Amino acid sequence: MEIWINPACSKCRSAISLLDAEGAEYTVRRYLEDVPSEDEIRQVLDRLGLEPWDITRTQEAAAKELGLKEWARDDSSRDRWITALADHPKLIQRPIITADDGSAVVGRTEDAVRDALARK
Repeated sequence: MEIWINPACSKCRSAISLLDAEGAEYTVRRYLEDVPSEDEIRQVLDRLGLEPWDITRTQEAAAKELGLKEWARDDSSRDRWITALADHPKLIQRPIITADDGSAVVGRTEDAVRDALARK
C-alpha cells in the first residue's frame, strides 16, 4: 500500500493517523517532492477508475492560471489533463491510497481510508 500525501494537508495527516491506528503497512510518497510521471498518473487513474479531471484540484492558483475549468473533459483532452497534473502536482487531489489488491482510493474521508484498508 502506498499513500500520496502533502504533509501540510490535514486530510493527509488524518489518513496517516488512521492507517497507523489500524497497524497498516504502507509507504509514504510526498508527491510534491517525488512527482509522479504521466505514466504513473495514468496507472493511478486506472486503479481509481477515474478521469484526470476527477482528481484535479480546480481551485488551486495553477488551475486558474491554466484555465482548467474551461478545458474539455473528454477522451481527446485526457492527455492534456494528465500532462497538467504531472507538470503541476499540487493540482492532484490528495491523499491517494493505492491498495494491495491493485485498486486505489482518494482517501479524503475516514470511510475511504477504511475502504482502502479492507482491500488487502
